[in-house]
Parts: sequence; structure tokens; C-alpha cells
Amino acid sequence: MDGMASHMVSHTLTVGFDLDMTLIDSRPGIKAAYVALSAETGVPIDADLVVSRLGPPVEDELANWFPADRVAATADHYREAYPRHAIAPTTALAGARAAIEAVQALGGRAIVVTAKHQPNAELHLTHLGLTPDLVIGNLWAEGKGTALLAEGAQVYVGDHIGDVRGAQVAGAVSVGVTTGPCDADELRAAGANVVLADLTAFPDWLQGYEAGRAALTS
Repeated sequence: MDGMASHMVSHTLTVGFDLDMTLIDSRPGIKAAYVALSAETGVPIDADLVVSRLGPPVEDELANWFPADRVAATADHYREAYPRHAIAPTTALAGARAAIEAVQALGGRAIVVTAKHQPNAELHLTHLGLTPDLVIGNLWAEGKGTALLAEGAQVYVGDHIGDVRGAQVAGAVSVGVTTGPCDADELRAAGANVVLADLTAFPDWLQGYEAGRAALTS
């Protein structure tokens, strides 16, 4: 039975998506959360600079503003306060809903694999009416690849070179979108197989990809 299950997973179309700046424009919400954090802690934080380089875990960003021995506790505080500041201002990026639905319309699984704290990722998706089949949080770069591999993902879509590295670990096709901090040249240099301006182009690309995959397995 276990062998049959893994066989089925590997052949079912499974597409992973990053969250921040791939599916959602979380910059207004994250900026608000960092402004609040600065006010609460008395530590100056350039929130505009923070949102210009989204992608890595919050601990990586906080290390730029807080002493090393305060980062972990501050990250916990940030995650706890995050829903009060960051959910309402955040919007879906162009094509996000259609991209998820394009996977599901082909009988596939759309999964979100993100560095964001999983409960907060789920709040964003629920608030925006985005309905992936699975959400996996708290993973970054190569760590994302481990989850993608376990889920049998053939494709991973993201905006950051860390997402490209995750796709590579999983042996998945890396689809880069230029809606985040990394431009097309950076994504290609990191090894992205495909680069799209945004997710509006994804359903058409996916149709072609799945037709080619079907031809190989028929």
C-alpha cells in the first residue's frame, strides 16, 4: 500500500508555490508589522528596506536590527503580533487565484511551501480566498526542497533565488516570477528553468508543461 501511495504521489501533478511576493503582495502588511515592532521595542527599523528584500525567514531580517541574543524572542513576538497588523493590508498578486485553480483544474495538487510561520500563512490564504490543497510553513531555500520532494512536486514557483534552490533540491522545474526582489537575470543565473513576469502567464505555461509530461508517460 505504501509503495502504491508513493507511486501515485509521484505521478499526480503537484505544483508548489511560494507565498510572499509570489501569490501575495505582503509588503504593506509586513511594513505595518515592522513599524509596530519598532514602536513596541524602541529599536529603529527601516521598514521600507525590510520589505524590499522579502523571502528569507524573519530571524534573518531581525538579525540586522537586534542583538543576536534577542532575535529568537523578538521573532516569537513578531509572529504573535503579525495577524493584528499584516493580514488586512495584504492583497493577492495578479493571477494568484487563477494559477492555483489551473493546477487543480488539471486534477493536480497546488501546495504552498513558505518560510512564513504556517498559521500566519494560512490566515493570509483564508482572508484572500485562496484555496491550495496543502500549506507547509517555516521552510526556506533548501529546506523547501525537502518538503517539495516529500510531496512529489514536479514544479515549484517562486520569486526568490532561495526558491530556485528549493526547486533544485527537489529535482523540480523552477519557475521564477519577477514580482519579488529578484529580477529575471538573477533568477536565471540561479538556475530557474522558466521566468515569467507574473502569475498571469502561468496557466498557459502549465498547460504546455502538462501536455509534455502526459506525452512522456503515455
